[in-house]
Amino acid sequence: MNYHKKSSRREFLGEASCAAVSSIPLLSTLLNLRLAGDISAAEQPASGEYRALVCLFLSGGNDSFNMLVPREHAAYQEYRSSRANLALPPEQLIEIQPLNTGRFGVHHRMPELAALFEAGNAAFVANVGTLIEPVANRTQVNDNLKRLPLGLYSHSDQLEQWQTSVPHSRSGVGWAGRMADLLKDLNASQTVPMNISLSGGNVWQTGNTVAEYSITADGAAELTAYDPLFRSSEASRLRQVMSAGIDNQLAMTYSNLLQQTFVARKRAAVDAYSIFAEAVKSPLPEGIVFPNDSVGRSLGMVARAIQGRSAIGAVRQTFFVEITGWDHHGELLTNQEGMLLEVSAGVGKFYEFLATLNLQNQVTLFTASDFGRSLTSNGRGSDHAWGGNQFVVGGGVKGRRIFGAYPSLAVNPENGAEINPLDTGRGRMIPTTSVDAFFAELALWLGVSKSNLTRVFPNIGNFYASSSPGPPIGFLI
Repeated sequence: MNYHKKSSRREFLGEASCAAVSSIPLLSTLLNLRLAGDISAAEQPASGEYRALVCLFLSGGNDSFNMLVPREHAAYQEYRSSRANLALPPEQLIEIQPLNTGRFGVHHRMPELAALFEAGNAAFVANVGTLIEPVANRTQVNDNLKRLPLGLYSHSDQLEQWQTSVPHSRSGVGWAGRMADLLKDLNASQTVPMNISLSGGNVWQTGNTVAEYSITADGAAELTAYDPLFRSSEASRLRQVMSAGIDNQLAMTYSNLLQQTFVARKRAAVDAYSIFAEAVKSPLPEGIVFPNDSVGRSLGMVARAIQGRSAIGAVRQTFFVEITGWDHHGELLTNQEGMLLEVSAGVGKFYEFLATLNLQNQVTLFTASDFGRSLTSNGRGSDHAWGGNQFVVGGGVKGRRIFGAYPSLAVNPENGAEINPLDTGRGRMIPTTSVDAFFAELALWLGVSKSNLTRVFPNIGNFYASSSPGPPIGFLI
């Protein structure tokens, strides 16, 4: 854009100041003028008890049947036969001893996760996926006897459904956003929103009245760091003018509701930056050094935000960390092992941080991914599938257990008798645990009441009755 052609300095300042704030944290709230009333969903926690959820989203579809592998002889032979050249040999599996089922192995590049599991601080939830209603076998799928999620096996559709927990229609409102609509008033201050993203705008944390607060692995981003104008060749000449223009605009009182709201949102974003930047200034405890990779740096900043929670005024928070690159149609074994190594090391250090501050019972980290992957090989990798395995880490986790029903890994032949009713073809497993049940347990732990579960998960009634005395799955204490 050629700013020399603008007709007036006033016009220049108006457009420039809007550009300057267009991408600062809370961008998605600047134009979100939904003024719906807040809904209170929980009592004030006793003594201001803090709780947080950390979502580690493995974007692209993690091949999780190589992350968690059966080790009982018959089950392992079944796995080895189905996976062929994708199967891990026994020496590349770290054996774990679940308390509620037989022997399993964790990928050899995940020693920290295996250690957390054996210490009772981690659990797996097996064969989780999007479902509208329970599906028992491939006949129900092939004969259209059950309603199925939209865009099954599609990255964009399944990623959205994992973040919205609305499998029957498309939505731009996520389940963490709906939780924040209900719980945000528990926080003493609303300047820094309850939902914090290390991965920019996302559906998961977008609610009807809230949006995510976007930061980077280095902390809150200054206005100049986001504004492309400040990176242009005219940066040095325009910075001072821009700053003055923004200050003037923030100081004005507008009669128009739209303008008032717009400026209020900009002012809130500037205030949020100031508060958040100050809150995360303190160094982490001695000896807590996160790995210098994308997972480690992101979880390190989550740790700083949790450490500074009092300055932020937070009693309830969610954090979103997206790790991309899991769509391993080729070179699965080589590519996945490096990525799982980073996840395990980062999660291990994150738990060590929590334990150092005695916060391990107040923070729960969980994984999510678009879908599982086919058990059969396409030659050098695996393809899009359905159900997959996830893990949950925290002191509040009922650890050293595998929850849900880990499926038989037998693959049906293309023709002939059905060997495995859950295999829809090529080892694409029908989920035995719905994302609704998985997420509802996390939401209840964070503070959503059972009576409000349907506000957050419209589909939960097909998998869990709010009148039930027990939890949806049981992996949280």
